[in-house]
Amino acid sequence: MGAALLVWCVDSAIMSRELAAQAPRFDAQIRWTSYGIPHVKADDWGSLGYGFAYATARDAVCTMARDVVMVNGGLSRHFGSTNGNHESDVFHRAVLDSAAVRAFTRGQSDKSNQFADGYVAGYNRYLRDHAAELPTGCRGAAWVRPVSADDVTRLTIGVGIRYGLARYQAEIANAAPPGESTRGLSTDFTLPAGEGSNAVAMGKSVTASGRGLLLGNPHYPWQGSSRFHLIHTTIPGEVDVMGVSLYTTSRVAIGFNHDVAWTHTVSTGLRSTIYALELNPDDPTQYRYGGAWRRMSRVTVQVPAASGDAASRTVYFSHYGPVVVSEQLPWTTSRAYAVRDVNIANDRSAATYDALNRARNIDEVEAALHLQGVSWTNTIAADRNGTAYYADISVVPNVDAALIERCRVRPAGVPASAIVLNGAEPTCEWQNDQRSAIAGAMPAESMPRLRRDDVVSNANDSYWLSNPDAPLEGFSPIIGAERSPRSLRTRAGLRFIDEALGKGVKATPQTLQDMLLSHRNYGAELLLDEVLSLCETPVEPVVLSGGAVDIAPSCSALRTWDRTENVNSRGAHVWRELWRIVSRTPGLYRVPFDVADPVNTPRGIAVDQPPVGEAIRRGLAQAQQRFEQAGIALNATLGSIQYLEHGGARIPIPGGDGGTGMWSVISAQLRPEGYTPILAGNSYIQVVGWTADGRVDPRGILTYSQSDDPASPHSVDQTRLYAQGQFIRLPFHEAEILADKNLKTVRIRE
Repeated sequence: MGAALLVWCVDSAIMSRELAAQAPRFDAQIRWTSYGIPHVKADDWGSLGYGFAYATARDAVCTMARDVVMVNGGLSRHFGSTNGNHESDVFHRAVLDSAAVRAFTRGQSDKSNQFADGYVAGYNRYLRDHAAELPTGCRGAAWVRPVSADDVTRLTIGVGIRYGLARYQAEIANAAPPGESTRGLSTDFTLPAGEGSNAVAMGKSVTASGRGLLLGNPHYPWQGSSRFHLIHTTIPGEVDVMGVSLYTTSRVAIGFNHDVAWTHTVSTGLRSTIYALELNPDDPTQYRYGGAWRRMSRVTVQVPAASGDAASRTVYFSHYGPVVVSEQLPWTTSRAYAVRDVNIANDRSAATYDALNRARNIDEVEAALHLQGVSWTNTIAADRNGTAYYADISVVPNVDAALIERCRVRPAGVPASAIVLNGAEPTCEWQNDQRSAIAGAMPAESMPRLRRDDVVSNANDSYWLSNPDAPLEGFSPIIGAERSPRSLRTRAGLRFIDEALGKGVKATPQTLQDMLLSHRNYGAELLLDEVLSLCETPVEPVVLSGGAVDIAPSCSALRTWDRTENVNSRGAHVWRELWRIVSRTPGLYRVPFDVADPVNTPRGIAVDQPPVGEAIRRGLAQAQQRFEQAGIALNATLGSIQYLEHGGARIPIPGGDGGTGMWSVISAQLRPEGYTPILAGNSYIQVVGWTADGRVDPRGILTYSQSDDPASPHSVDQTRLYAQGQFIRLPFHEAEILADKNLKTVRIRE
């Protein structure tokens, strides 16, 4: 008996070792439901990363591969040195060097590193499995290669500095001391057009269910690596979350779980400041700091070209950060400028989003944000308990109003939206606070946030009027402006919310869905009547340099327009171009901004003032000329001129320019073909609520669909639904996944 037991124990131990040796390092199940939505399930973080990358690569492998080339400074070699590629290569080789990668990696948890290792293996597995059937855009291309953990780290850092250092790529790459070769470039201190968002969270006092309700509506690019990708990730007992990541990021960034839903909007907070450097008259690469001169450091990079040659470029660094050169910020014998980015050493994103993905209530959402990994966005959230939440707990330099006032310098031509500080004075350094995990960053405790049981919202204005009944005030101007005019888009959202909840009506998910998909143009509702007052007969022609223009047809188109930007609306484009022309007219408004009534002011167009009236008439004439030159009828339907072209067919796209007063945003420039291609705007739209018994109820749409490969069956399937004003039920619950008629399952192991 004892001998038999001993033999069994020995055999069992051998079998255990053999099984362990055979056990795969990564093991993930991916189930795809209708519209190509992947549901990744694993038992550990490495396997979750493995499935996450594999599922994402199926829809975006070419875009992912190209961004890997970009963050490694290889665009010139593979795509030529024009179109900013050379400057991008210099920037990424100098800034995302091995030291930055090592520092970031040291800050990651074991769990995060396991996920990253799995992500690398999953992406590379996809390449091995599908090398012969990649999309035509990258099949067989030399620049498509297996990735490493360092590549993924560079991608992550690159996203974090998007609104800091990355806005100055050309200015950094082309900076050189006086007398050396350089090119002066205009610096753009504004956000790229269209990159913004709307968000609304409602609490238990205004919802029919007595629970939370959230609308997330980011306005992000329709092309490239900033497209969203819908995904559902699960480790049983640890995380179960659905939502979107960007193509080249590796966590659900906007989404929901069983208890919490959240979204982001781009914050007004600054991620960097510029430092003015006082130079040594005998050496323009030395700058004064306190009572001594400091020498700039030099980083020389070699940028390979398509020809096989390599171009050498030196990037100059102060202790603040890299030196920049532009028309507004020249490098002279007496002064230079350097930019410091608060997110360059921010290694907190994975920990923050892992905590956010697992949050069970607003307390835990706020605790996740306090980890400081949300680099440049506001967070708007709602929970199952019925709390609505807004916070700009993003990462900004820790400077207060007093430091800015004392240290600010104002170079000619630099707009007030950029903060330039005196780099010669040590007391003008960002302040360090022990409560912040990031050197020089403002601690989370000092950032604005608001909890309500009614409503909070944001549409890319500052935190000030998240709820007009509870203005947030007293924060550093580096986060945003207070007691100042709000955009027409912000005011549109506040007005629509107020109307939806009027007379005690309780909100449902359909309320928020309808609020967005009505595609109302609030700017026209507010201002068009006064424009039309200039169209009373007889309408005098407007004399432009090209001759007299009879604006009666434009007046007619606007008079019959329904003031929405649905695909069947006629005349919406006339308002769009008119407002692009006249919106900055001095003295435009009849009633100026009133801090006591910020939602309703400014309003009214001062058409009785001759300069304003004439500006409107000229704007109508100029807009009409644009359409005549493009061959577009003034009474054309929006859908006939604003569309996505796919396979020779046109898919009409509703929505319009946020600057004209649209809350439902689609950004496109007028071309002879119309408003196409779509540049940015409504992207991943989610409406998430809970039933009265606490079951999460998610619906939404990914406007441009899952895949950027035109040959994919999921390249426009959701786009067609969006064009028709439809959402889909997001299949989050297990029974919904199993019941999906298009369910496909793959298990990948390695």
